[in-house]
Amino acid sequence: MGLSRRGRESALRLDPSPLSEASSMTIIPASVAAVAAAPLPVTPTSRNKAGAVVGAAQQLLLHLQRGQCVDAPMLRTAMENAFGASDADGAWDWKTAYDACEAATVLFLRKFGPAMRARADSPAAMLPMLAKIAGLLPTHTRRSEESEALQQFSTPIVLGFAASTAAAITPADVVLEPSAGTGLLAVLAELSGASLVLNEFAETRAGLLSLLFPGIAVTRFDAAHIDDHLDTAITPSVVLMNPPFSAVANVDRRIADAALRHIASALARLPEGGRLVAITGASSSPDNPVWREAFIRLQERGRVVFSAAIAGGVFAKHGTTIETRLTVIDRLPADDATTFLSLLGVAPDVATLLGWVTEYVPARLPIAMPVAASPNARPGIPRTVRAYAMRPSGIAAPTADPAVAELAYETVAWTPAEGGRITEALYEEYARAPRRRALPMEVDSIRIIVDWSGS
Repeated sequence: MGLSRRGRESALRLDPSPLSEASSMTIIPASVAAVAAAPLPVTPTSRNKAGAVVGAAQQLLLHLQRGQCVDAPMLRTAMENAFGASDADGAWDWKTAYDACEAATVLFLRKFGPAMRARADSPAAMLPMLAKIAGLLPTHTRRSEESEALQQFSTPIVLGFAASTAAAITPADVVLEPSAGTGLLAVLAELSGASLVLNEFAETRAGLLSLLFPGIAVTRFDAAHIDDHLDTAITPSVVLMNPPFSAVANVDRRIADAALRHIASALARLPEGGRLVAITGASSSPDNPVWREAFIRLQERGRVVFSAAIAGGVFAKHGTTIETRLTVIDRLPADDATTFLSLLGVAPDVATLLGWVTEYVPARLPIAMPVAASPNARPGIPRTVRAYAMRPSGIAAPTADPAVAELAYETVAWTPAEGGRITEALYEEYARAPRRRALPMEVDSIRIIVDWSGS
């Protein structure tokens, strides 16, 4: 007897074992196989679903702004309000609800990321701010059939920050994300002022990206062949990617080298001097005899300049405990493709990984040719107040001179909260600065006034 929709979802509740190693077979349902012939448009049904996800994300954003933890009842209420029905009615599933949480993170970072970057004097100072935001969101405890088939494990925002730091993105860059998911990596590139090229195979997620990054034409290609499919006029200077570790579109079994296929195709699209930063399974390493020959072939085109494994706990809130790896490849053939740098060990947490990135990742190489994206590669600015929460920051990367940062603020003399206790929230009580609309924001227990008068 077949399972009901609720029964299928319950059957997919997470176990602690990593998806890519739990089974040698991946069952791809007919609904996924039907969309496998990329490129495909986003259908009106999926576009409407994506719109409802954004609606739920905007409700969740209000909780994040107040520093409130989003629990299951809050998340259910937001989803039911946005979809006009419950999960029991089949209007949405919990994996979609987790996508709404990630979309809310994108909206939060777009709104407050510039102030956070201005407050942080180093990548290490930015990390705990991002961790605090991530800690407000629920742990992913259920999967959908599509997330199983396509191995949709979005990048934790703190790990994404380490990856974007390794990429050393500047406003001059064009950043390609071949499997852009819900935009958690893309928004970090946007905060650095880069132009974006976004691709996402899953239909609803592609629609979601189009709404979160308005003005960008999101493509729906099989990212394992991204170089073959992208417009030849698109030349990125950076690739940020978290590809499926062992899933390939239209293949109903585990493909061990899936991640390396994605990396090879994305690397082929980079010009000489470009940089690729990838998050993969920990075993995708040049010191693994199984993959040594594959990495030798990669080094004939681009040299591995950094590789470090990360403990499985980093992905725990996103539904898996698999150990992962951060690899940086610069698009310049290695002097000797058979020789690899000495690999670092396993970073127990992202703070350690970020320290290694800061210390060991070399400076970017000069780009050998002009980079280019589509004409609308920078997200458009919504014209309505209602669309404000989805507005891109459009800021440049912070420099050593704070005078050029696109942020106006003034310190406020600290006074103890009522009863003499500092709250646990991201924000303290509302305060108003003269002649400006003010929003107080507590970052690492320091209150600042963010000037939104230019909005």
